[in-house]
Amino acid sequence: MTQNPPPLLGESPAFRAMLAHVSRVAPLERPLLIIGERGTGKELVAARLHYLSRRWDRPFVKVNCAALPETLLDSELFGHEAGAFTGAVRRQIGRIEQADTGTLFLDEIATASPAVQEKLLRAVEYGEIERVGGRTQTVDVRVIGATNADLPALAEAGRFRADLLDRLAFDVVTLPPLRARREDIPRLAEHFALGMVRELGRPLFPGFTPRAMDQLLDHAWPGNVRELRNAVERAVAASDPEGPVDDVTLDPFASPWRPAALASVPPEPGEEEAEPLPDDFQERVRAFEAGLLRTALEKSRFNQRQTAQALGLGYHQLRGLLKKHGLIGG
Repeated sequence: MTQNPPPLLGESPAFRAMLAHVSRVAPLERPLLIIGERGTGKELVAARLHYLSRRWDRPFVKVNCAALPETLLDSELFGHEAGAFTGAVRRQIGRIEQADTGTLFLDEIATASPAVQEKLLRAVEYGEIERVGGRTQTVDVRVIGATNADLPALAEAGRFRADLLDRLAFDVVTLPPLRARREDIPRLAEHFALGMVRELGRPLFPGFTPRAMDQLLDHAWPGNVRELRNAVERAVAASDPEGPVDDVTLDPFASPWRPAALASVPPEPGEEEAEPLPDDFQERVRAFEAGLLRTALEKSRFNQRQTAQALGLGYHQLRGLLKKHGLIGG
């Protein structure tokens, strides 16, 4: 079992502040939440929290709540006794018991069903679990949950237990997206490139040309570090081993032969025919654009900088569009 926290690369202020937060809360014997967009490294941060804690030499058990339906997730987390249900031919020790004295990492925790959430609440609050068909037992587990969802909004809408959220949110570590730490892109890109060069058995990595690095720095990276890794490894594999990487394919689906979007597929027999094209094309486009802006503003609670990030726009570009559609004053 490794005894060192996993490497997390970056020197940007946002990234360093996040690492300082992790170091501060890791030793505390309390539940935690990790919030971040897809591809930001939530599992790596959870592992770092574990290995910097006093539980570093105890089990670190991971469960992806989105990967299993409710009944299987319940059995996977809490276990079951032999004969508890059809097909339960032997006792199964649940992941929570496996994590006893250690850390349980619940990825995509927002997808857990209300029934599972209720049982999790008891495990977090009192350290008590009950195998399906079994008796109550006591465990000592630190729970770390992770999600890319807005848990307070889900709790307010009744889609996530507010009491479980209160218990888990002793502290919340929020991971910065890659677009908020662009100065880390060259270092991350070189790290991933060197790994791919070793995998390919090449003797050295000649680097990136300025053109390729500009491509990496200018991209919005909606998939964050995971997307960057894929793009860099793809570019290295396709490049001349003797020369620097000069081009990065940011969209692997880009092709003149890419299948048409589903919206353009003719309807099946019996389905409604598509509505006729609008007479006033420009007006329809204007209304659609204004609707997108309103929706994004509402989701970001009218924070214009967050709205701009969500839409992949610059701040001043967003303000220009808002003024154009009369959504803010001139």
